Amino acid sequence: MSKKHIVVGLSGGVDSAVTALLLKQQGYEVTGLFMKNWEDDDNSEYCSSRQDLIDAVSVADTIGIPIEAVNFAKEYKDRVFSYFLREYEAGRTPNPDILCNSEIKFKAFLDHAIRLGADAIATGHYAQVRESDDGFQLLKAQDDSKDQSYFLHRLSQQQLSKAMFPLGQILKSKVREIAREHGLSNHAKKDSTGICFIGERPFREFLNQYLPTKPGNMLTPEGKVVGRHMGLSFYTLGQRQGLGIGGSRDTNGEPWFVAGKDMKQNHLIVVQGHGHPLLLAHQLDALEMHWISGHAPDFNRNFAAKTRYRQVDARCNISSTSPELTHFDFIDAQWAVTPGQSVVAYDGEVCLGGGIIK
Repeated sequence: MSKKHIVVGLSGGVDSAVTALLLKQQGYEVTGLFMKNWEDDDNSEYCSSRQDLIDAVSVADTIGIPIEAVNFAKEYKDRVFSYFLREYEAGRTPNPDILCNSEIKFKAFLDHAIRLGADAIATGHYAQVRESDDGFQLLKAQDDSKDQSYFLHRLSQQQLSKAMFPLGQILKSKVREIAREHGLSNHAKKDSTGICFIGERPFREFLNQYLPTKPGNMLTPEGKVVGRHMGLSFYTLGQRQGLGIGGSRDTNGEPWFVAGKDMKQNHLIVVQGHGHPLLLAHQLDALEMHWISGHAPDFNRNFAAKTRYRQVDARCNISSTSPELTHFDFIDAQWAVTPGQSVVAYDGEVCLGGGIIK
């Protein structure tokens, strides 16, 4: 019987490198695939794709697997980046990494891998897949501090049935150790923390290339003008840095935070203090709710959810208020719930799915 053929998304980073190594050790036939998703400013100091490809080729050579490079820049622009810009223009804060997973890594990439004769694809994500009576489940990773199920919550049954996450049961520290022991050249390479295509460049400067500035007033909830903004697209709820207003003498001296946007009047609403009531919310509505199982769970019990990636699960009740809206009611108030971001629901270690915060 021929070996199962797994195509691994090799990004040039240590996580995907160790993913490929582990699968090779487990006896699979492994092919590496390097994805190029962005080419608008290849020559800029922030674009690391050339170095990433060199690192990916070096890793494939060390492990002893073939590697191919594939360009998904057009698909990325059509399916992810255009949505990203539309959302920012509307004053919301999208999460392109989530769309990148569902539209590029587990759609364009998966389709390409199947054309190459793959039985499944694997990535360096920290998550787990389990087959149950109810189909395929997405589970949190063993390493709680690295769990990436939040970013994978829009995957379908078909996509999960073809996905492998070998790092799901391994601690990040162990991953670097494995890479070092096996002489992988990128064992000490820094993790990338930027948005999937932008890298770690100054974000406002990047956005400014695509969206016009439209300055207006920064106001307190009482209507007092305290500063000027460069355009509502360039700010997000809960933002503290880059507002250009310090605590003044006639106020309490506490830092300012973005608490809202008035799109009609072009006003940015700002408040003082991390615990200001306008930054706290007990409930939210979600649009485009995607349930991984293919159907909504029984709502007559307690769930947990998170409204941003690096957040402890918060206990909540979930209900369906209409075919378009899913309602989340949190036991404890949540900080800076941001329209355009994703709310993701959990039942213990099982990621149930999520939607876009309205």
